[in-house]
Amino acid sequence: MTVPEHSDPLERLVEIMRILRSDHGCPWDREQTLESLKPNLIEESYEVLDAIDSGDSEKLKEELGDLLLQVVFQSQLCTEKGLFNFKDVAARIADKLVVRHPHVFGDTSVSGTDEVLENWEKIKRDENNNGPRSITEGIPRHLPALHKAEQVQKRVARVGFDWSKSSDAFNKLDEEIDELKEAVSTGNKDSVQSELGDVLFTVVNIARLNGYHAEQALNDTVNRFSSRFRLVEDRVHAQGKSLSECTLEELDSHWNDVKAEEGYVQRGGREV
Repeated sequence: MTVPEHSDPLERLVEIMRILRSDHGCPWDREQTLESLKPNLIEESYEVLDAIDSGDSEKLKEELGDLLLQVVFQSQLCTEKGLFNFKDVAARIADKLVVRHPHVFGDTSVSGTDEVLENWEKIKRDENNNGPRSITEGIPRHLPALHKAEQVQKRVARVGFDWSKSSDAFNKLDEEIDELKEAVSTGNKDSVQSELGDVLFTVVNIARLNGYHAEQALNDTVNRFSSRFRLVEDRVHAQGKSLSECTLEELDSHWNDVKAEEGYVQRGGREV
């Protein structure tokens, strides 16, 4: 089959996807459904994030293309169902951007970013034909929990439900930690889980109020921990031993040595 040629790369991509889904196309592509493609969409989104972190523009270009493919793929499936096509998707987001930016495409004036976000939320609520809804609705259920918590906090903060200063959130953290300790002492698993969630939610608040993303902070820490522990493993293996043969004290010593080599001052214990 001849590869389609179009002056417009988007039209070419859409046509290639149509062919792949046709009776003469690819067996794997023909078997896919909206449900089966959900993991691919999530995976490609995270690969875009990895590409951004890498600073490699060529890699980012490639990963953005893979993510775009998921949009085109799902649009093709919906085209076959007679629901909508890729152009409809593009038209919908274009219209939405115009409507939600009245300070750019209309006569509305704004004082800054905060007012832009307030208007954005108001316009979204007005777009809902079913009447008023909670400002916490519409946040994707599958977002990582820390990211979801931040989104909820940001939304309620826009209507004034927020700590006046980050020190108040730190005081709340002390309170929540005390409650977590109490729950742990009782041995009630449901209480422990609930209080643990409160602690994490408060930590997200502290991060947000100080201009940080808890999801990114935790991810950086996990990566840093993993990198350092690999160096600990290298040290253990260089001694002809396995991790299971080492005492906790030995592993702690290796861990502290690794941190010292990175220029950290050890203050006792296994600091991350």
